[in-house]
Amino acid sequence: MKFLDEAKVYVRSGAGGGGAVSFHREKYIQFGGPDGGDGGKGGDVWAEAVEGLNTLIDFRYQPHVRAKTGVHGMGRNRHGAQGTDAVMKLPVGTQIYEEDGETLIGDLTEIGQRLLVAKGGNGGFGNARFKTSTNQAPRSANPGQEADERTIWLRLKVIADTGIVGLPNAGKSTFLSTVSAAKPKVADYPFTTLYPHLGVARIDGTTIVIADIPGLVEGAHEGVGIGDRFLGHVERTVVLLHLVSAQEHDVVEAYKTVRKEIEAYGEGLGDKTEVLALSQIDTADEEAIAMTQEALSEAAGGAQVHLVSSVTHKGLDGVLRALRKAIDDAKPQVDTDDDPRWQTDRLATVPEGQVLPGEES
Repeated sequence: MKFLDEAKVYVRSGAGGGGAVSFHREKYIQFGGPDGGDGGKGGDVWAEAVEGLNTLIDFRYQPHVRAKTGVHGMGRNRHGAQGTDAVMKLPVGTQIYEEDGETLIGDLTEIGQRLLVAKGGNGGFGNARFKTSTNQAPRSANPGQEADERTIWLRLKVIADTGIVGLPNAGKSTFLSTVSAAKPKVADYPFTTLYPHLGVARIDGTTIVIADIPGLVEGAHEGVGIGDRFLGHVERTVVLLHLVSAQEHDVVEAYKTVRKEIEAYGEGLGDKTEVLALSQIDTADEEAIAMTQEALSEAAGGAQVHLVSSVTHKGLDGVLRALRKAIDDAKPQVDTDDDPRWQTDRLATVPEGQVLPGEES
């Protein structure tokens, strides 16, 4: 399925049904009173976060969402039925904006979360509602309220524990495909990854959700290369895994380029915990790798630099354990004795043989 993280959608709620003008008619009753029923309420348009979706591609081909109109009232005090609601099923992590693209309406961050996007019109009153002591035969009724019609923008920001960042061809997709069941495209040319991929990695009985985004180049925060569009996908991650390829001519410059773009983007990305790794170490000899590792650590302020080869699987477990520890340290501390929800947290051991979403073969 093609990935799409932004879509323009036209939504329209249902108009309310009109009230009826009717009078009771029965044999031997010469002057029956008003018995016009009320119109039904128009349907609402809802946005709901559901499990199993990771793209907005459906709204590329069906950009119009309409709820049903309320049924008109009828005689004999019969009220019209309410219009059927329309529900937009969206991936977790979807943000909903006004037509200007800047005013945030809502943010769906949990499965089952719902947001009212367009409210249906109320049904009109039938003439039975207007009967008074001085007007026993009213001949007026309300029309239903008009529908609410608007244009909105949907923007998806994937939710993961870890986001992989680095220059193009830093080995991000290869790393993800090695440690998880995800199958991103892997090739030896820049910008092989054109949209984010999610994978679930296992380490020591726990799981880590990892997001791989397209490579960053200088000026990415201003739209250079693939641009800053995909940097938003690491806004929600807890930890950043920064991969620097051992094949880079200048690993220090490569590291600084990506860090500059992350900090220039803002939104708190520069403050996130970073796990730094030198990837593709199988492409150079041990002496050169040692020198490169030392230079990279110095450029990162003395941070630990993990050595990783997705081809030989060297260092993968060490990086995953470092990510696990960083994620645990970043999580808010809770009292597990007082909070039973801790037992269902993602940190809990996954039963043997259980397949997580996205890991199906």
